[in-house]
Amino acid sequence: MAEANVAKAAVAAATEEVVVGEVAVVPMKELVKQRPQSPPVPEPEKRPKKMALLSALAAEAAEERRAIALEENATADCTFHDGVFSEESTFVADLGDHEKKALDELKLLVRAALAGHDFSPPLPAGKNQQEGPPVRTPPEFLRHPASEEEDDGKLVHNVVKADEDGAKTVEAIEETVVSVATLPTKKKVKEVEKTGAPEVLIWGVPLLADERSDTVLLKFLRAREFDAKEAMAMLKAAVLWREEFGVEALLEEDLGVPDLERVVFMHGADRAGHPVCYGVYGELQSEAMRALAFADEEKKKRFLRWRIQHLEKGIRDLLDFTPGGISTMLQVADLKNAIRPAKEIRLAFALLQDNYPEFVAKQIFINVPWWYRAFHRMMSPFFTKRTRSKFVFAGPSKTAETLFKYIVPEQVPVQYGGFSRENDPDFTIADAATDLTIKPSVKQDVEILISEKCILIWELRVLGWDVTYSAEFVPSSADRYTVIVQKERKLSAMDEPILKGTFKVTEPGKIVLSVHNSSSKKKNLLCRYKIKSSN
Repeated sequence: MAEANVAKAAVAAATEEVVVGEVAVVPMKELVKQRPQSPPVPEPEKRPKKMALLSALAAEAAEERRAIALEENATADCTFHDGVFSEESTFVADLGDHEKKALDELKLLVRAALAGHDFSPPLPAGKNQQEGPPVRTPPEFLRHPASEEEDDGKLVHNVVKADEDGAKTVEAIEETVVSVATLPTKKKVKEVEKTGAPEVLIWGVPLLADERSDTVLLKFLRAREFDAKEAMAMLKAAVLWREEFGVEALLEEDLGVPDLERVVFMHGADRAGHPVCYGVYGELQSEAMRALAFADEEKKKRFLRWRIQHLEKGIRDLLDFTPGGISTMLQVADLKNAIRPAKEIRLAFALLQDNYPEFVAKQIFINVPWWYRAFHRMMSPFFTKRTRSKFVFAGPSKTAETLFKYIVPEQVPVQYGGFSRENDPDFTIADAATDLTIKPSVKQDVEILISEKCILIWELRVLGWDVTYSAEFVPSSADRYTVIVQKERKLSAMDEPILKGTFKVTEPGKIVLSVHNSSSKKKNLLCRYKIKSSN
């Protein structure tokens, strides 16, 4: 009975598909004889060695993780201080040894791809061609393994071996694969380049032979943790996508959708000089805007093409790829009234992520609803630490305060608490503003001294409102009377966001602007002024 059960078990086991390395075949009788025996006990003298080895490997891995964490923290500390963040260096001399090596490897791969026309999209099948991708002729150093010769002072051996009948041995095949996968030598690449490799540009920058090329290649390397082969794969995919999408022709195309500028627009710069791109996704919830962008397939494609066109123009007009230049943007995403993004917006995000690496210096989410924070915490583990370090979140009550940490108030749009607005006849984004904090139950005075006849113009804004405001002119001469310019008035959220005042000064003195915060919460006061000639 026992033998029958064992036989059934063996037959059942034989029907299962098991993948193993080597299997010792044991006769059924021997299997039955061995069944009552207990499994062999490992030799005691070998176990401590194995455990010691595992402990050593674990300690080494932990030490490596600590070193990486320290390096990442050091990088984060040196690139962001007090709301001002600087570019990671685009000077090759500032790179670490492994980063320089990765950049050199990527350049060799790019040269090889240019020589082999790998950046050109597959040609469509013609009438006299068989269906399927065309067969391209690879460069010489990829078609034939290296023969024994002197190359850059190093001896290169012929790695292909074959039998007398011409069939390659397993060793020869493996060595041939290794030969193709390894990097081409500089000498071989230069020989092929003499035949005339086509020039490939991305964002108007050639991939090689330009001082801006290193900046472009470093973007792809940083996006792939300085893995040259992965960076090359990403670069090639981006170049081919640009050719297929028709990016260069798109730059000259008039898509006829100026209203979409309310959804995504460039406006001003941050404190470090990065251009600022605003995305107002609540705009897409209106019926008119949804009809304009997503009414049918044709309009969906047009929206996607407009988004890519807008980004491309911003990159070419506002960014600088020369070493030491600003080649990233600050992005502000306004989530007020935003709901789950449409499929077309998610597709646009995916295209930007895959084909525009390392263009975001900081990503600020404003007017963030409570549910988005919970969603982000759930998705956070899927982002790299490098990506997470770029995210900043601010709820509706903290939007202006957060933006002012990165952008001066005169460059922040008026709808987000700043002074910047279109068609202002008196002020521009070049006119600096003063940002003051008014503590609870405190009266704040702003004095503007004037020594000659002029016309004084000022702007004032209080974030949080619920304050009283007044203005007066106090002459320098003691025998002159104080002039009331603005009687004390209560400011509320129903008033205009920016108060503007004008006064014609006929004698030396000072304008005193007074703001009294009688509430129990602190307020932010923004103020700036300009003096014009009375003539």
